[in-house]
Amino acid sequence: MSTSPASHTEHSTAACRSSRHTRVQHVIAADETSLTELEALLATLPLCSTGRVFIEIPDDSERTDLVVPPRMVLTWLDRSRRSGAPGTGRGCASGHALSRAVIAWADEMLCDDADATRIHLLGGYLATADILEHLTGVRGIDAARIHTPARYGLSSAR
Repeated sequence: MSTSPASHTEHSTAACRSSRHTRVQHVIAADETSLTELEALLATLPLCSTGRVFIEIPDDSERTDLVVPPRMVLTWLDRSRRSGAPGTGRGCASGHALSRAVIAWADEMLCDDADATRIHLLGGYLATADILEHLTGVRGIDAARIHTPARYGLSSAR
């Protein structure tokens, strides 16, 4: 068994710097109610992880200092600065900014069935259900590849 820096299972600093090291992309969706779950998930990711973290919050005062792997992009979605459904003049309801952002990202960035992106949906029930429905119904992703809170009963993968 090889323990070279390019080993696929090794996650040392040297391995993560190697251009041959396999990096798995992650997309993670959360909201202000799931920050504890999000922090626990982020703490388990290898330093070399890549991808996006979307967090919906009611307003900018809810931002916290989160530690994400350096190759991951953290996007805060402030509901107070977003509009609701087009043409309604309403404010952004809970879950709408998160579902719009993750669905738009998935439509642009998820390419094919061979994509090994790991998907974690930690936000509220409505946003999680909307995103899951889009990913499985429109994008054709197997629900078993999408991790949702067990309490929602939405996906077989936990």
